[in-house]
Amino acid sequence: MLDALSLDQLRTFIAAADEGSFSAAGRKLRRAQSVVSQTLANLENQLDVRLFDRSGRYPRLTEAGAALLAQARQVVSGMDGFKSKARAIAGGLEPELSVVVDVMYPMASLTAAVDAFRKAFAHTPLRLYVEALGAVMQPVIGQACRLGISGSMPAVPEVLDAEKLLDVQMVTVAAPSHPLARRKGIIRAGALQDHVQLVLTDRSTLTDGTTFGVFSPQIWRLADLGAKHAFLRAGFGWGHMPAEMVQDDLKGGQLVPLRIEHFQPRTPPIAMFAIYRKDTPPGPAGRWFLEQLKTV
Repeated sequence: MLDALSLDQLRTFIAAADEGSFSAAGRKLRRAQSVVSQTLANLENQLDVRLFDRSGRYPRLTEAGAALLAQARQVVSGMDGFKSKARAIAGGLEPELSVVVDVMYPMASLTAAVDAFRKAFAHTPLRLYVEALGAVMQPVIGQACRLGISGSMPAVPEVLDAEKLLDVQMVTVAAPSHPLARRKGIIRAGALQDHVQLVLTDRSTLTDGTTFGVFSPQIWRLADLGAKHAFLRAGFGWGHMPAEMVQDDLKGGQLVPLRIEHFQPRTPPIAMFAIYRKDTPPGPAGRWFLEQLKTV
């Protein structure tokens, strides 16, 4: 008999518990008190559990009723969410939004956009992946992700469209103990070649044979920006970093800026673009997310 339980019965149960009487529940549900009473009696018979103590003037939840009330709320809420999502999908909303983000993208901006998205699209799962270089574009091209936020690639493949989001300010740094940190003035290219440069590696094959801002034949390739940050602080080499990520290190003296010949008067910023396939442009949720990224 439990398989015959209905959402209407659960909604009636919740209304009676919230309103404190069957007559008040009837007014809320626009039903006669007798209909509410009969609905709850049928529910109790099906459950073989007494939900209300009717011995007083007003019905009171039994201990079992109180225990089942929270579960009833979850079931009704889940079904309401299911219906809401179904209506949204029928209207063109994506069932979920998968986004791959360049590791250089400012985390504060991304966090603010994600927080706003969670509130605006509570029933649309947001899946985020963090990559670098061609590994941002590859899942978008392969349709594993609907959107990408890319800034490490100088060219966008023909299959993709791109929209400018923002510029990420960059700085070239080393630990204060590093030999380059002790050089005064502008550091020429020849001096850089004598020291290990820390660079990000590409998990994809899209940048084979291509380098970005590399000036030393001595290279340590790292797949993680956090590892690069730690290695820079440890004095293992020099490299380019997002200014926002190392601003506290620069203020505290754990890292120092380098003035290199090719990057004057400053290390050039990285332009960040939203990318997506031309044949699968963003839907309502994706478009909303992109516009949010442009404003935060």
